[in-house]
Amino acid sequence: MKKNIEISQNIETLFGTRDENLHVLEDGLNVTIDLKADSIQIEGSPDDVARAEQVFLDYSGLQKAGQQFQNGDLGTMLRMLAADPTATLKGLAEAGRQRSFGKRQVQPKSVNQRRYLEAIERSDMVFGIGPAGTGKTYLAVAMAISALLSKRVSRIILARPAVEAGERLGFLPGTLQEKVDPYLRPLYDALYDMLEPEKVDRFMEKNIIEIAPIAFMRGRTLNDSFVILDEAQNTTSEQMKMFVTRLGFNSKAVITGDVTQIDLPNASRSGLVEAMIVLKGVEGIAFQLFDESDVVRHQLVQRIVHAYDDYKARGEQQLSLQLDAKASGGSGTSALETSSDYTVFPAAIDDRAAGGTRLSE
Repeated sequence: MKKNIEISQNIETLFGTRDENLHVLEDGLNVTIDLKADSIQIEGSPDDVARAEQVFLDYSGLQKAGQQFQNGDLGTMLRMLAADPTATLKGLAEAGRQRSFGKRQVQPKSVNQRRYLEAIERSDMVFGIGPAGTGKTYLAVAMAISALLSKRVSRIILARPAVEAGERLGFLPGTLQEKVDPYLRPLYDALYDMLEPEKVDRFMEKNIIEIAPIAFMRGRTLNDSFVILDEAQNTTSEQMKMFVTRLGFNSKAVITGDVTQIDLPNASRSGLVEAMIVLKGVEGIAFQLFDESDVVRHQLVQRIVHAYDDYKARGEQQLSLQLDAKASGGSGTSALETSSDYTVFPAAIDDRAAGGTRLSE
């Protein structure tokens, strides 16, 4: 099917640098787009052509309404639209406009990020779990600021395990805030990125934005609050149960973490890993998983995450082969022991076979 649509004023701004946005539409929607002298010709299946045409109509309507796209937001929306058959350009743009994020407009940059924001709006408790750089913490802080500025909550509470200090914050110099500052710095960075520094400082002085180390949250009831627990993979089972039961009336909680970066002595004791099992299916709690395709940092970070995932998968496969060889009474010699990539594993395998836990991670 071929369809010609009229070229509207300033429609060329949709095309992107070297028509990169048109290429995104062509690849994502399985259509061919040709620019004519006075029209745009779209060729493809009827459904795909209809979706592509709707993109051009939505863009023209958004332009007339004064919508401005910044910092690659348009390209990001088109990629999300191509990945999600239910999404429209108008819907994505209006969803971002409805949220007030202080001095910065925040747009989700992947389908999972959009689902994450929608889950936070819909559910009282949300777990955001995935690798570094996927926007879990940044978007949680953005939603907290949006809730605070729109007066849906009266305060923001930030928490993070201080694993490196063994939770013994009293041995560190300074006030309570100064003791936990190094551990909460990523949360501060997001706050200062979205609000004026003077406003952040004023909110903190008035405890509108509060620092609440997870070690000292026991016994509290957090009403009318937006609570964020970052680096939740480093909570113990007891700490996680204590935290999720702090939620009071008119409050939301967002728990973020990366289960591949557990710093606890025994990774199997991670409260986040346990919560994923225990709380699955509980009404009012949502889980949003991220993967390497959601990484929004430098493109190299995405490739690094992929490389580590591949390395781990190969190690687990070789470990399984080695254990099978030992169980069958063979010599136990496999590619695992002869490969330089896994020279650290054989001693750990012996412990695992003997019931040890040296390979707990």
